[in-house]
Order: sequence, then structure tokens, then C-alpha cells
Amino acid sequence: MDRVTWRTQVLSNHLNQPSMSSPLSPNPCVGFSPPELSEPFEFDTKEMRKLLDAHNLEDRDWLFGLMKQSKLFNPREAGGRVFVSPDYNQSMEQQREMTMKRIAYLLDRGVFEGWLTEKGVEAELRKLALHEVIGIYDHSLAVKLAVHFFSGGSIQFFGTKRHHDKWLRDTENYAINGCFAMSELGMGIMYVEVRGIETVTNYDSTTGELSLILLVNQLRMADVFSDGQYLSAIKDPDQRFAAFLAPLTSSRVSIAVGAIYSSQISLAIAIRYSLTRRPFSVTPKGPEVLLLDYPSHQQRLLPLLAKTYAMSFAANHLKMIYVKRTPELSKTIHVVSSAFKATLTWHNMRTLQECREACGGQGLKTENRIGPLKGEYDAQSTFEGDNNVLMQQVSKALLGEYIAAQKRSKPFKALGLEHMNKPCPVIPSQLTSSTLQSSQFQMDAFCLRERDLLNRFAMEVSERQKQGESKEYSVILIWAELSQIQTLLDAEAGVPSGSLKLQNVLAMLRSMYALICLEEDPAFLRFGYLSTDNVAAVRKEVSGLCGELRPHALALVSSFGIPDAF
Repeated sequence: MDRVTWRTQVLSNHLNQPSMSSPLSPNPCVGFSPPELSEPFEFDTKEMRKLLDAHNLEDRDWLFGLMKQSKLFNPREAGGRVFVSPDYNQSMEQQREMTMKRIAYLLDRGVFEGWLTEKGVEAELRKLALHEVIGIYDHSLAVKLAVHFFSGGSIQFFGTKRHHDKWLRDTENYAINGCFAMSELGMGIMYVEVRGIETVTNYDSTTGELSLILLVNQLRMADVFSDGQYLSAIKDPDQRFAAFLAPLTSSRVSIAVGAIYSSQISLAIAIRYSLTRRPFSVTPKGPEVLLLDYPSHQQRLLPLLAKTYAMSFAANHLKMIYVKRTPELSKTIHVVSSAFKATLTWHNMRTLQECREACGGQGLKTENRIGPLKGEYDAQSTFEGDNNVLMQQVSKALLGEYIAAQKRSKPFKALGLEHMNKPCPVIPSQLTSSTLQSSQFQMDAFCLRERDLLNRFAMEVSERQKQGESKEYSVILIWAELSQIQTLLDAEAGVPSGSLKLQNVLAMLRSMYALICLEEDPAFLRFGYLSTDNVAAVRKEVSGLCGELRPHALALVSSFGIPDAF
């Protein structure tokens, strides 16, 4: 029976049933076949997940299970499977009430144990992992917890032993509730603005009381004696202000990582949908083609998938330097967290939009998550620092390192600029497929771009200063992209020698990431790093890589380790 006749018969059977109260019989045309039935995995997804999540996999899965088994997390059954997600049809008051009930449930089961009272790398990584899992379920719940525990983090950073003994355990157990308070709503919470706030703390030596008013110095890292003397161990005001802002770094780390998990969710949904949706056939009587088998659809989603992989490894790198932080690394952590917070949250919003459109009308439905995720995560572009201003801070740091190295005529030794101590890379005039996919070419292209644009930027700033203009630091995304491809290479190098298929897939992802960055940045053509023929070769290679990655698409999103219920 041809497909048209078969479909007509199925519809006729449904419409001609004697009573509409009788249930419709299951039929393939209205059924759902999981893509796993027709999409075999060619590499070990569990091993890939170990690379992606990097730490505390058992803790993550334990928490996924805790949430899935509780009625508080709004489980619902569809197609014989259970799904959990917040009920967005509830009022704000109802959602707030459910959030506090979920927090109480997690508290009773020990999820927050040690989040404030335990020290060390392992304790911090466990906290980050569990917070990431909670964010996968509900961004609002994760933000609510972040506000509470980062309030406790302020006690950790700024308090002494007596403060820790008095408040940390009670804050961890929710005997004390943490909050965020703003005294000047017009200031915002940008770092550059906080320095100029007019709310001050005055100490009254006659009563021993502190009063907050709208003109003494910040009390953090500091102490006030009974006679009103203000004393800080950090004499330099700039360094004191930097210490004051240090706790905010932890929230930037969480924001950057959370954005990537949001990208993973949306790509898992959109790619799985594209492996079940068959909109058209190529020939009049031929079989209908899966969405992801169309080259145009591959080019919408697979480059974003490669970027998400690269940024997942970059997020892990950021977490590791944060939990192993030392005073000497403060500047590096600030620069990396600022750059990654901006680039990863921007990438997330672009990915959510593309995935929403790639799912058609289904992408608008609340139950399919992508629409609510867009609304939830849009705030990340501005909170804990407007992305554009953060990128200016990255530019300022890079320019400062560049100028310092030039003045002292010494090699670069910080912020990943060490490659500028080597001879300037040369790009081949003719780029073959093997050259384009080689890590050496990719790193050379990225390093050449950073070296040249940083030189141009320094000259432009110098000229503006000669003319009496103020310094304006342009946005530099190139540094973040170079850092991200480096973390991808590091992940590739960390794969055991026996896992050849895993290595090959990571190499494809790295090539896709590198080449899509080359294709999207007009600087490569504008400043002559690549000829027009070579730009065309890059574009052709991206299309070819889409075809190479297509058989691995399901395995790659399954490697995210996000349970189907989420």
C-alpha cells in the first residue's frame, strides 16, 4: 500500500468509529519512535560525558533521581514516560511557595550539606555540580539558592572566625535566610557603578552602633574599633575594592556554566526533534526525509553543537582555576570569568533562539522548555555585569599586559599571550581540507588574528590619547575564542589512546568550532589573514563537517547526560 492510501485509511478509521467516546487505537502515524531505534552510537557516550561534566557524576545523578521521584517537582506522564518541569501556569505567589517547598525537600535530604561549612576543592566542586543540576531543572530555583548561599559566601569571604562560627552553619541549614538588598536602585549592580554609590556606614562611638545613611569607608576586609577608628589590612584603595568584589567572581562562574547547560538542553531537544520530524519527501512518492538530513538544518544546529562542546570544556577550565584559586591568580580569574561569562551567555541566547525556530511551532510550547528557557536566561546578559562592559574589562587587561611587555622589552607571560613571544604564524596561500582540519593551522589562524588585532588596538588607543581623547576599550572576543579552542585541544589530548572513535569525534568538533569562528568573523577577510579563495574553502569545509557530524548528532547530545525526564 502506498503511503498516501495508507494515511487516508488510517484517518478514515478514526473518523468513522461508531462512538467518539471509544478510545482511538494506536497507529504509527500518530506514534513516537525514539531516535535511538534508528541512530546507532559509534562512540562511548558515557566516556564523553565524563569529559563534559568532568566531576561529581554520581552526585549529579543522585540529585536528578531525588527530583524525579518527588511530587514537588511536578512530574507528569506522557507517552509512557515521566517528565519533570516547573508549572509555569502557576501565579508568581504559587511559584514562590513551590520554590521554598522544593528547597526544604532538598535541604532535608542533605543536598546542601557542606556548601558553606566545608572547605577545599572537592567540597566546592560538589556544590557547583549540584547547583548545576538544580539549574537544569529550574533556573529560578538555582538563582534563589545562589542568592542565599552567595550571601553566606560573603560571610565566608569577609567574616572572621567568630562570624563563621555564629552564622555559617545556620545559613547552610536555612535557619537564617540570605538575601540581596539594594539601597540605590538607580545604580544597578555593575562593578563600575558600585564604586560610586553614596550609601555609607557611620559608626557612633558613644552608642557602639553602625548606621547606614545616604556619605566612613566600606567595612569589608576591615574593622572598626570602639573609638571609631577604621582599619583595613589592605591599604591600597584599588586593591581593597578588588577584594570587595572577589566574592562576585563565584556568581560569574555559576552564570557562565549555567548558560552552557541551558544550551545543552535546547540542543538536545531540537536535535532529537529533528531526528523524528519528517516534513517532506525529496521525490513525489519517496519516503519523507528527517529534518536533520537536510543540509540547511544541519548548518543551523551542528555548528552550535560544536561551539557548545568547546564552551563546555572552557567552563570546566574556568571552574578548575576558580576552585584552585590563589591570590596570584586573582587577575587571571577575573579576566577569564568576565570573558567566559559574556561569551557563554551570548552563545546561549543565540542557541536558544535557533533551537526554538528549528522546532517550529513546537518550540513555542511551554512543555517543550525552549521558550521558558529563553525568558529565564535572557537576564544573564546583564546581571553580575553587563556583557559589553565585562568585555571592555577583558580588553583593558589584555592591553595592559601588552603595553607592560612592550615597555619592559620582556616576553609575554600572562593571560594566554605567550604565543606572541614566538615568530608570527604564516597562513598557507592554498588551504586543503587536511590543512583546514589540522590543529596547527587552526591555532596559527587564531594566534595570528589575536596578535594583529591587539597590535592594531594598541596603536589606535595610543593615537586617541595623543589627540586628548579618553581611552575606550573595544570588545575583544578573539581572546575568548582562542582560550576555548585551547580547552578543546586539551580535552582531546586527555582521551585515552585506545578510544580512537572518541578522539576522532572530538577532532571533528574542534575543526567545526575553529572553522565556524573563521567563517563568522569578517576580520579574517578584512585584514587579509585569509584570501577570498581560502574563505570559500572554509565555508565548503564547514558544510562537509556538518555531513560528517550528522551520524553522531544523537550520541553527542546524549553525552550531555541530561535524563530524558529533564
